[in-house]
Amino acid sequence: MDQPARTLVVFHAHPDDEALLTAGTMARAAAAGHRVVLVVATDGALGQADESTFGTKGDALAATRSRELAASARALGVARTVELGHADSGSGPDVWPDPPGGRRFVRVPVDEAAEAVSQILVEEQADVLTTYDPHGGYGHRDHVHVHEVGARAAELARERGVDVRVLWATVPRDLICRAIDLVARVYRFPPEFDRSSFDRAFSASAEITHRVPVRRFAAAKRASMRAHASQASAAGGDDRTLGMLVRIPRPLYDLVFGREWFVDPDAPPGTTATDVFEGLA
Repeated sequence: MDQPARTLVVFHAHPDDEALLTAGTMARAAAAGHRVVLVVATDGALGQADESTFGTKGDALAATRSRELAASARALGVARTVELGHADSGSGPDVWPDPPGGRRFVRVPVDEAAEAVSQILVEEQADVLTTYDPHGGYGHRDHVHVHEVGARAAELARERGVDVRVLWATVPRDLICRAIDLVARVYRFPPEFDRSSFDRAFSASAEITHRVPVRRFAAAKRASMRAHASQASAAGGDDRTLGMLVRIPRPLYDLVFGREWFVDPDAPPGTTATDVFEGLA
C-alpha cells in the first residue's frame, strides 16, 4: 500500500549542508510525491571560498551561496526553500562581531529562532523535521544551535497541533572513518581536512534508527554538491573537501553516498527503519 503524501522539513545551518547529509533523502522523498521544504539558518557568508572567483566574505559571498542553494534545491526537487537570514557564526575559536543590521546565529536566543521555524512547521503541517545531533555532527557552533532550535521548534509546533517527528541527520562514525580511509587511497585530502576529528564526530552505529537507501538518487545528490561551487575550493584554487568529493568516480561515489542515516531520539532501542516516514500514523 502506497504511503499518503507527507511533508519533510529539513533544517540546516549553512548552504551546502543539505548536500552532504540529507540530499539523497530529500530527492527520494520528492520523487515519491512528498513535499520537501528546505530551511537554512545562516547566509554562509563566512564560508571558505576562492575570493578571486566568488568574492570576499560578506554580502558578495552570501549572495553567491544563496544562488547555489537555489540550484541545489532544484536538483533535489525541493518544493520550498526558506532562508532565515541569520549571519554565519563562523568556525574559528571566536565568534565575529555581529554585522550591521544582523546577528550571528549563535547569538539569536533559542526561543526566538525556534518561533520562526515552528511557524514553518505549522504552515506546512510537517510530518518530519530533520536537524542535527546534540554535538552538531562535527561540532560546528551553528550546527549545535540548529539542534537546539529545531528541538524547541518541534515542541512549539506540537503545542499548536502539529505532531512532527524529529530526526537527527548524522553518519555512523565508524563507517565514515572507513570510507575516508578508502577514499584516501585514491585522493589526497586538502590541508584543512582533519581525519582524526571523525573519530569522535557524529553518532555510534548502535544509535542509528533510520538507514535510508538513496543510491538511486546519487546523481541528484552529486548535482546538489556541484551546485555549491564556491565551497569546492579555497584561496588560490586549492581543493576543499566538497571539491574532492564531487570528483570521486561514480561507482565509488555511489557506494560511499548510497545511504543516509538518522537518529530518532524518541524511538525505542533497536529501531531499524529504512524511510523517514516509516511508522507514522
